[in-house]
Amino acid sequence: MEPRFLSLADVCEVLQVPMPTVRALVRSGELRAIQVGGKGTWRVERSALEAYIEHRYAVEEQRLRDESHS
Repeated sequence: MEPRFLSLADVCEVLQVPMPTVRALVRSGELRAIQVGGKGTWRVERSALEAYIEHRYAVEEQRLRDESHS
């Protein structure tokens, strides 16, 4: 069974982006995360990461539709 929560480092690996990008997504609220334990210990629920990915697909699909109508 896969763990429910991912560290920010795990999210970096899944999305193949650098840590500052993931931190910016969390800070902006675009990627939901919770702070647990001590200061700076963030976790992203696997379902929240999947929701973020699906949202990004929808945004890109809309952008492509808009471009094709221009």
